[in-house]
Amino acid sequence: MKKLIMILSISLLIFAGCGRKVNRVSPKTVIDLSGRWNDTDSRLVAGAMINDCLNHPWLSEFLTKYGRKPVVVVGGIRNLSTEHIPVQTFINDIERAFVNSGKIRVVANAAERLQIREERKQQIDWASPETRKRLRNELGADFMMIGDISSIEDQEGGKKVIFYQVDLELVNLETNEKVWIGTKKIKKYITRGAVKL
Repeated sequence: MKKLIMILSISLLIFAGCGRKVNRVSPKTVIDLSGRWNDTDSRLVAGAMINDCLNHPWLSEFLTKYGRKPVVVVGGIRNLSTEHIPVQTFINDIERAFVNSGKIRVVANAAERLQIREERKQQIDWASPETRKRLRNELGADFMMIGDISSIEDQEGGKKVIFYQVDLELVNLETNEKVWIGTKKIKKYITRGAVKL
């Protein structure tokens, strides 16, 4: 009986030691477990690319010609990579970088506009007259940002290289002129012992 109790106690200690432990960390902490695209890549690439975009002649030319901040809508960003990338997170990072720059006004994308328009229609029937928002009073975008995320993987044994390329373009909505084209590249070298990647 004593042996059984001792075996059970040791088993419980072993299983307790094998349990999962979770620690909360700052969202700004860089943690790269797999080498794949992650939240840090999304945030850093968006910030760098929007900073580059805002430091090109198109912006000062627009301000000089129109005397106001340009309005941008972020359109489709396609994931052409070899892995699942949550593109909406990257789009949110782009919009945040634009808005936080203080140099650009950002409007809702096509899907968001449908939801907002439906809300305005509901207000006609249900909101008090003094708080209703008018139909057909939207702010039109001057430019649309579009682009894609691509990747190339190379692997041999326990070594792997993942190359990411993000290409973004800012297009004048009236003329279709591409006023800015940017590229950001990331290369990650991943090594693991004999474990298959």
